[in-house]
Amino acid sequence: MARRQWSIAGQLFALQAVVVTLLVLGGAAGAVWLARVDSRQAAQEKVLAVAQTVAGSPDVRAALATADPASILQPYAEATWRATDTDFVVVMAPDRTRYSHPTPKLIGEPFVGDIGPALAGRPFTTTNVGTLGESVRAVVPVYDEERRIVGLVSVGITTRAINRKLLRQLPVLLGVAAPALALAATGSWLLSRRLRRQTHGLGPAQMTRMYEYYDAVLHSVREGLVVLTTDRRVALVNDEGRRLLGLDADEPVTDQPVAGIDLPPAVAELLGSGRDALDEPMLAGDRVLVANQRTARFEGAPLGTVLTLRDQTELRTLASELDSVRALTEALQAQTHESANRLHTVLTLVELGRADEAVRLGTRDLALAQQLTDRVVDAVTEPALAALLLGKSAQAGERGVDLVVEPDCRLDDSPLPTNDLLTVVGNLIDNALEAVAGTPPPRTVRVFVGAVDDELVVRVADSGPGLAADRVADAFRRGWSTKSTGRGLGLALIGQVVRRHGGSYDVGRSDDGGSLFTVRLPVGGAPR
Repeated sequence: MARRQWSIAGQLFALQAVVVTLLVLGGAAGAVWLARVDSRQAAQEKVLAVAQTVAGSPDVRAALATADPASILQPYAEATWRATDTDFVVVMAPDRTRYSHPTPKLIGEPFVGDIGPALAGRPFTTTNVGTLGESVRAVVPVYDEERRIVGLVSVGITTRAINRKLLRQLPVLLGVAAPALALAATGSWLLSRRLRRQTHGLGPAQMTRMYEYYDAVLHSVREGLVVLTTDRRVALVNDEGRRLLGLDADEPVTDQPVAGIDLPPAVAELLGSGRDALDEPMLAGDRVLVANQRTARFEGAPLGTVLTLRDQTELRTLASELDSVRALTEALQAQTHESANRLHTVLTLVELGRADEAVRLGTRDLALAQQLTDRVVDAVTEPALAALLLGKSAQAGERGVDLVVEPDCRLDDSPLPTNDLLTVVGNLIDNALEAVAGTPPPRTVRVFVGAVDDELVVRVADSGPGLAADRVADAFRRGWSTKSTGRGLGLALIGQVVRRHGGSYDVGRSDDGGSLFTVRLPVGGAPR
């Protein structure tokens, strides 16, 4: 069987119980010791006072001058120790001969104990073992009228009597110690109960292991994690979250209100709203992130909000390229079917002896396709851009859209990184194709790419319904699409490229009544 592990609360309660018990017992022992010291001191003061009173009595001095002092002093001493609650009063001669004693048969016997200081004229107290056992006693000299020592008086209280008085005080001490111990134990129990709730009954080893795993996981996961409290303060941001949100590694964000942190607008809006989000794309600088946000709860009570972020910048780029390849493949498949139909028709015309019509039919479409290819290749020497335009042309033809590359289109060398150029041209064409989808024919998209006055100009016009002026800034800031989902990022990605290269964009009306998107980027300008 596994060894049972104590929780932190249980260990704390046990430790507090031991400490409190030891403190109370120590306090009680200290109180008993002090009471014992006080009792002995009180006994010393009492016996000294009684002895001095007896020694100063004229009756005692007179009795010591008689021929039989014991007959007078024994009754006197017996009455005195009974009246003063002492254990013995012994009057003796300077040679230790007793004239009184609680045990009458010991009268006449020598006194047991030290009397030296009293014979020298100094009253004193001491603890000695005598015939009655250990006792606290005082010895005082008796003077005659000529100041000669004519006798000694010893008054004592046995240690047993002192201890009996002390034992009678123990119930009082226990009556004070027991409630104190009960009160301390109750406080320790309440504290341990509260700690058990807060630590969920976990032990030190479990909490240490949980912290180590927690810290290791937060630093190693490849998803950004942002945790907010119920009052919209940042409780946690892991390393990947800082990287995706552009936060410095040493920037203090913990316990800061989310409104006071410099975050990308889309992320700040999502965190500030506290709403749930499922695979919601958003822009953070140059990155395309997918956000998921949920309210964290424990036993039904809300603890805060948890936001996870996944970087899909590269995935979006690959998906865009894949979409282009898929569209080109579909167009080629369609053209294959069309070519098969035309070939069958040409062969039939030849069999019918109508060779001239067969030649015209076979070369007409080929000439048109070759004409478009020659125009694009001659005008655009950037192979990736030329391939993109040809692919988009095939895609447009499949959708029933006439994609026209403007005759004055000319681009010998791309002044932009290829990825940025494809982002601008490809997304503008995609948005234009979406804009004309569903509109009555003729459906037209016109494209111009070229260098004009030290600027690279990309201009795409469509015959769609157009984009309202009040939606332009919003489209480029947060991402916008003509799709019904409304979750496109094409224009926002274009806006990032424009800002990075210090360019500009403009949206107006085309000659066909649709939208005219114009993007201008400085030629040779260093990206920012």
